[in-house]
Amino acid sequence: MDATQSFGQGSIWKLIIKMGVPSVISMIVVVIYNMADTFFVGQTHNDMMVAAVSLAAPVFTLMITIGTLIGSGGCTVISNALGSGRYARAKQVSSFCAYASIAVGLVFTAVLLLFTEPILTAIGATENTLAFAASYTRWIAAGAVFIIFSNTLSNVIRAEGASRESMVGNLIGTVVNIVLDPIMILSMDMGVQGAAIATVIGNICACVYYLHYFRRKKDSLLSISLKDFAMGGKIATSVFAIGVPGALGNLLMSVSNIFMNLLLVGYGDNAVAAMGVAMKVGMIVVMLQMGLAQGILPVLSYNYGAGNPKRMTETMKKSAVVCLGLGVGLTLACLLACQPIVSSFVTGAEVIELGTAMTRAIVFSGPFIGLYYLCISAMQAMGKSLAPIIVSLLRQGIVYVPLMYLLNYCFQLDGLIYTQTVSDYIAILAAILSCLLLMKKTGILHAKK
Repeated sequence: MDATQSFGQGSIWKLIIKMGVPSVISMIVVVIYNMADTFFVGQTHNDMMVAAVSLAAPVFTLMITIGTLIGSGGCTVISNALGSGRYARAKQVSSFCAYASIAVGLVFTAVLLLFTEPILTAIGATENTLAFAASYTRWIAAGAVFIIFSNTLSNVIRAEGASRESMVGNLIGTVVNIVLDPIMILSMDMGVQGAAIATVIGNICACVYYLHYFRRKKDSLLSISLKDFAMGGKIATSVFAIGVPGALGNLLMSVSNIFMNLLLVGYGDNAVAAMGVAMKVGMIVVMLQMGLAQGILPVLSYNYGAGNPKRMTETMKKSAVVCLGLGVGLTLACLLACQPIVSSFVTGAEVIELGTAMTRAIVFSGPFIGLYYLCISAMQAMGKSLAPIIVSLLRQGIVYVPLMYLLNYCFQLDGLIYTQTVSDYIAILAAILSCLLLMKKTGILHAKK
């Protein structure tokens, strides 16, 4: 019996643990990965370097988002194909995802290296931060292929139940990054440049691991061989159509962070640095719940493809309980410990005070944000793209950007920092309603099979 057959039978609680826990751990790894650079750069006691990394963060986040888009879209299409017994299609989709990520990575490298300073200036870099941000961005751009490729494969292999291996690949990249960060940033006095190089090397090591996974797993249902590469049969369109909703939130987050930074610059570079740290801390609450939802995605997609709606519904219900428990616990922990956490990244009294207030504002939607991601996963599993795209646009675009300017106009910085929380609650409600309507429309909600 291949690993995916357990998706359709046995204990759902055990399945949530099997697929969810490694995925959550992978997200913990991603959070640590993202926080490591900021933490060790903060040990230079140069808050302008911290601000520079925060300004360049949307570029790095965008790369991860593209990898997630291709990988999660591919994971869903592959799981659906495996559930309906179309094994050749699964190999074609996985091969397409691998080579598509390489192609996109090369485009990123070319564009970012050619237009580094104009891009950074446009997103809020000042004369105090531009040189640092440019140094960081150029090295991240040089490693774009490895960053996108590793994030794509970490998602793709989960389609055949390899959640643990996905976690290990992420863990390898993170450990390498964390080991190299203090050496390059502090011991070798390379500053933000050292942080970027450490990040790229970590992703290269993750890529090597995933390539080894395919080389040694002779019975894999997936492939990265060029002979299996195909774009026809709606492979490309299905991967991107289904992947966009899951990645759109992160993509829009990168864009909205640019608008946020442009407004924050008006309150000084310390405000930019503080928000950069607050967002890193807020990632703990958000991404761990996102990890659970992504871990469950192959199970939902498999059962939808296999025509087993009742198991899909039961998986949703039990996953929602876990999400709520995780969300409440993480939010309380962050609210209680946010000041010590923030002060471990930066040293300036004003930055710490601002960062603490911003962190508390950002995590206020934490108890329920997991339901948002779970609903996105369910809609993706059903092959629906329009509804989750609209919901994602609400959270980080249609509502978020106008609300940002409105709250800033009415309440200045005190209102601006609550933009994400208000936008989150609107999106959570919209996601739940949209998911329930789609499940009812497709007959899944009241299925008896």
